Amino acid sequence: MSWIADCSVAMAWCFEDEVTPRTESLLDRTRTEGLILPGHWPLEVTNVLRSAARKGRLTETQALQRAAILMSLPIQYDSLTHIVAFTSTYRLAARYKLTMYDAAYLELAIRIGASLATNDQDLAHAADQCGVDLL
Repeated sequence: MSWIADCSVAMAWCFEDEVTPRTESLLDRTRTEGLILPGHWPLEVTNVLRSAARKGRLTETQALQRAAILMSLPIQYDSLTHIVAFTSTYRLAARYKLTMYDAAYLELAIRIGASLATNDQDLAHAADQCGVDLL
C-alpha cells in the first residue's frame, strides 16, 4: 500500500525531542514499505535541517548525517508533482489555506489514493475533509 509522510513526520525522525511512539512506528513502516513523496520533499526536509544547523539546534555534521539517513530510506518520488502544481495543487492550497508544500502532499494522496502521515493540524484537517486516510 502506498503512503506519504510529510516533512513534519520526517523531522520527528531527525530530532530526539520530537520522537513519539507513532513517529517511530512510521519510521519502521517506511523502512519496510517505503514511501511515495512529492518531488519537493528533499528540498523541504534539507531546508529544515539547514535552518536547524544555522540556529544551533544541530551541528552541520549532524544535519548532513540526518539528511543522509532520510535519503537512504526507500522512497519513490512522484513524477507529476511539478505538472499539477499550477492546477489541482494550487486549488487545494487556496481552498484549505495550506502552503503549496502541504497542498502537494494532499494532492498526491488524493490522486493516488494513498494514506497520509502528518503532524501538521491544518494539513490533517484538510486531508480529513478530502477523505484521505490519516496515519
